[in-house]
Amino acid sequence: MSSDFYSSSILPYAAIIIKICRAYTNTQEDFEDYYQEVCLQIWKSRNNFRGQSEWSTWVYRLTLNVSLTLLKKQKKSHSQISDEMLPEIPEEPGVFEDESLNQLYSAIRKLSEVDRGVILLYLEEKSYQKIAEIIGTNPNNIGVRIKRIKERLKKLLDGKVY
Repeated sequence: MSSDFYSSSILPYAAIIIKICRAYTNTQEDFEDYYQEVCLQIWKSRNNFRGQSEWSTWVYRLTLNVSLTLLKKQKKSHSQISDEMLPEIPEEPGVFEDESLNQLYSAIRKLSEVDRGVILLYLEEKSYQKIAEIIGTNPNNIGVRIKRIKERLKKLLDGKVY
């Protein structure tokens, strides 16, 4: 991957790539693996970009797809190993200086895989239309889904759901 491609096509979107990867991982090592895999897949798939959406939309969608694929692979490999064989994996200690942001990400990690993507895009102030395009669903459902996600996050943050 050339540094020009990285600088022009990945680096401007690094913040959202980081947020999505962080929401789907619990350890720094996993986060780094996800981030690296997303960058690699953007580079490998760059010729598949047809210009039917904005580059940023394509990067969001690819990042979500890569994260979901890696998460499924992790779950599959863990399901083949008995729980007794797995070491205890602690939650990632505070990555952000702001403790409330750490709590928010911890709560977001407890959402379903798709809901994590929806709320991250919402927090990025993407329109319902754009979120629907990235997630691959109907824009009419996004508003209802976001309302439900907010209610779930509030309960998680208030300690009413575990």
